[in-house]
Amino acid sequence: MKKIFIFYLLLSVGWVCNAQSYTQKYNSTFDRTEYYDSYGTMVGYSKYNKIFDRIEYYDAYGNLKKTESYNSTFDRTETKNSNGNVQSTRNYNSTFDREDIKDKNGNVIGYRKWNSTFERYDVFNSYGTLVGYYKYNSIFDRWEYHEQ
Repeated sequence: MKKIFIFYLLLSVGWVCNAQSYTQKYNSTFDRTEYYDSYGTMVGYSKYNKIFDRIEYYDAYGNLKKTESYNSTFDRTETKNSNGNVQSTRNYNSTFDREDIKDKNGNVIGYRKWNSTFERYDVFNSYGTLVGYYKYNSIFDRWEYHEQ
């Protein structure tokens, strides 16, 4: 009985450790948010640029990958690639109480909605299928993304 209990305990610990897809944590030393994969390897970071009033995303080697800024004219957040071309936009949809994510042509490619039951942000694709969720881990003081 004791061996069976230990086996299930180790199996459940292994399952919990593998469930996490990536983690983001704020680094106060470098004044940036760092992103880690499930193995603990840093895959990139983001930093706020006060001069251009935008968030810049870099890979682990320091290469600029994309930027994100608020466009007050259209009341949306725009994500641009390193060349400055719009990749996607995000804006709040009050009809459905969610944040829509649209491609550069304005087609909805997904959305994010607060789930008060589980206290997390659920992420859906354009078909309404749950693809993952963001959950705040108060023990480690970080946001974690889990894929379905």
